Amino acid sequence: MFKIVITGGAGFIGSHIAEDLAKENEVVIIDNLDEYYSPEQKKQNLALLLENKNVSFVNGDIRDRALLKQVIDADVDFVFHEAAQAGVRISVADPFKPNEINVVGTLNVLQASLDAGVKRVINASSSSIYGKVKYLPFDEKHPTHPVSPYGVSKLAAEQYCRVFSEIYGLPTVSLRYFTVYGPRMRPDLAISIFTKKMLANEAITVFGNGEQTRDFTYISDIVQANRSLLRTSAADGRAMNIGGGNRISMNDLIANIRKITGSTSEVIYSNRQMGDAEHTLSDISLAREFIEYMPKVSIDRGLHLYYEWYVQSTRC
Repeated sequence: MFKIVITGGAGFIGSHIAEDLAKENEVVIIDNLDEYYSPEQKKQNLALLLENKNVSFVNGDIRDRALLKQVIDADVDFVFHEAAQAGVRISVADPFKPNEINVVGTLNVLQASLDAGVKRVINASSSSIYGKVKYLPFDEKHPTHPVSPYGVSKLAAEQYCRVFSEIYGLPTVSLRYFTVYGPRMRPDLAISIFTKKMLANEAITVFGNGEQTRDFTYISDIVQANRSLLRTSAADGRAMNIGGGNRISMNDLIANIRKITGSTSEVIYSNRQMGDAEHTLSDISLAREFIEYMPKVSIDRGLHLYYEWYVQSTRC
């Protein structure tokens, strides 16, 4: 049994990783229950997690270096760093908060992990680090030209992970997530918004002409990638794409959700938002080679699974 710290463990992705790893390991969650989206949703996630006696919770902020030093102590084996100020559009409105949390906060996590001598830090990065498309699919050699402060902050965090690995010998791996979705997902994400509005037959707003594309990754595939890093050091020092390996346009995504829900919702097209990427598509060859990653849930299957969860959760 390992002792594992998960920053941001009350959030969407962090809670799923915690739920999985706590089956066989001691898991300590640190989360400040930030109000970027409903703290009540995070408290519900925590309530589910804390049913497992292997899980404990620390209400705290990764900007608090003294607290991190207490939480990430010499008994900790692995740190899964999921805490972040998410949101491309909110970062355009306020570039300082993502810098404070995603860059300075990551630096604090790395320093505490180095001092504690942990075996590995697994850092949650993002496809937003690529930004402007030179070619598709994005491989890890694609130029990094973020188009939002959020993307810049995640790229800076990656670079700190690399430097701590190369200079200080702290094993780190950065996983570049491509648009993660699934049960308990954030309410401000497209699939969540579209599903909720379609079930109510309310109008949907699409920013742009709907032909922008995304590579969506189901949450269980993200968990699979993270779990694999408990047992291999082959990826240490690297940054790798973790995606679904396929892309879909917003128009086709809406058509799929409409078919599942039977909705009659009107689609309203509006101006594109600053900071939004035009296209994303992952080349997952590197992750396949180093951590045997292979996504198992197609977008069609994932949308059905999310719909079933959403309907059940709203009935409770």
